[in-house]
Amino acid sequence: MGQVDGKIALITGAAMGIGAACAVRLAEEGATIILTDIDDKKGESTAALINSNGGRAEYLHQDVTQEDQWIALVNDIGARHGGLDILVNNAGIAVVCESITEMSLEDFHLQNSINLDGVFLGLKHCIPVMSGSGGGSIINLSSVAGLKAAPSLAAYAMTKGGVKLLSKSVAKECAVAGNGVRVNSVHPGIIDTAIWNKMGLGADVPGENRTETSEIAQQAVPGGKLGVPTDIANGVVFLASESSSYMTGSELVIDHGLSC
Repeated sequence: MGQVDGKIALITGAAMGIGAACAVRLAEEGATIILTDIDDKKGESTAALINSNGGRAEYLHQDVTQEDQWIALVNDIGARHGGLDILVNNAGIAVVCESITEMSLEDFHLQNSINLDGVFLGLKHCIPVMSGSGGGSIINLSSVAGLKAAPSLAAYAMTKGGVKLLSKSVAKECAVAGNGVRVNSVHPGIIDTAIWNKMGLGADVPGENRTETSEIAQQAVPGGKLGVPTDIANGVVFLASESSSYMTGSELVIDHGLSC
């Protein structure tokens, strides 16, 4: 406990799934959490859960594709909290298309705007405030699809590969600048979250998602093991803490051997 005591953490896409798990775990380790999303009901619920368990959290509505919202958010955090120590760029979507020839340009642009533009804007606007408060840790959520081919998810894989190299390049920029900001990426494997339903790969029947996701894991993951959001959140806590102080420009793969 206490790995990030006194730190201020901003987590995007944190209403549920991996983002919510990151918010819960970082709060358990002592951070004050600002969690953002476009799902206000679930975002408020996640913040309330953290607060009811003795943590410190607040929910704010944010569309990560809108630069004016990033500017207002970062200015607000700086004014009220005096700085920012941890950024988890987690917001993302996945659009499934059997063939790239069937994907609409609208879906292509939408996925890029959230998965890439959102990360870019987070880096652009959070690095200055983080460096101004003595440095910090930025964790960008990529995917195993950012490491290997992903048929039916070709455009998604492109965005997640982009997150990996964007993270590495900005990590070098920060290291050379000596601003104290570290940047790493996390690459989850098959994790039991609602994203599978949103991609049309999980069941629409309440309570059936675990069975469907387990089947995907059985087919793809060595040993058939299905991950849970806390598996990823524990890695995020490590990268956010001083335990990883010599890590920057790295990718942390949490996939039970899927990408081997």
